[in-house]
Amino acid sequence: MRIVFAGTPDFAAIALKAILAAGHTVVGVYSQPDRPAGRGRKLMPSPVKQVALDANIPVLQPQSLKPEEAQQELAALKPDVMIVAAYGLILPKSVLEIPSHGCLNIHASLLPRWRGAAPIQRAIAAGDAETGITIMQMDVGLDTGDMLLKTATPINPDDTGGSLHDRLADMGGDAIVEALAKLNQNTLAGDPQNDDEACYAHKLSKEEGHINWHNSATDIERLIRAFNPWPGTFTDLGEQRIRLHQAQAIEQDSDKAPGTVLRREREGIDIACGTGSLRVSKVQLPGTRALSVNDLINGGKPVLMPEQELN
Repeated sequence: MRIVFAGTPDFAAIALKAILAAGHTVVGVYSQPDRPAGRGRKLMPSPVKQVALDANIPVLQPQSLKPEEAQQELAALKPDVMIVAAYGLILPKSVLEIPSHGCLNIHASLLPRWRGAAPIQRAIAAGDAETGITIMQMDVGLDTGDMLLKTATPINPDDTGGSLHDRLADMGGDAIVEALAKLNQNTLAGDPQNDDEACYAHKLSKEEGHINWHNSATDIERLIRAFNPWPGTFTDLGEQRIRLHQAQAIEQDSDKAPGTVLRREREGIDIACGTGSLRVSKVQLPGTRALSVNDLINGGKPVLMPEQELN
């Protein structure tokens, strides 16, 4: 089977590695154009492009797949199937129809829940008990195609956006290899999505990371875990912006205004919320690295002191 792979970040690179390790023939790899990165702002290849280069697979990096020339380039590869994972470009209907078996997408949620750009973080923030990987037959809609294969994992109380991303990336690699095996055996069947059960995972923004202390401690704790490591969460103490890296909700109500520091001890800093309190255990002050509350106290800086108000 002649496979074309389209993807860009680490999540997709792990899937490409799994496909190659399973012995499949990848005749071409599509990835986003190189981007400037690092202190020198040099152009750097995406993780997917780097895997392709290491495996001596031709790499194509069009700005768009809408031009006829780009589509002819894809057709010339004579793909049986195109695997798509976090590619970052829209695939027009004419592209979806080029591979004889169409295009299969590796999506990081249990569809139809969390269609869209940020399914991993939205699942944590919403308090979902589980998530997973769906291998989907792509159509012209946004994550609306038939479901071909699903595999689930629980969302643990200490899962962050980072830890869940890494687990789902490995699961995505295993799932697409299983799907390709079934495709080879003509046993891969599609199951339509129920649109009534669908919800949308909006793209993340840095502004969303601004803590609203009027929310419940449980909701704030989930947001901190979901947005770790990116885009991160923060609160303001006067002119200082303090980033919050680790916290847990505790059952401690207070008559203080939400955002008021209640207690400052080495095991954590308790802050009043709309409901309950949040015990913060790792923070980052402006111009410093992330540090534990114990280290913050040892440093002697008078920040996050009792009665101080955050917003």
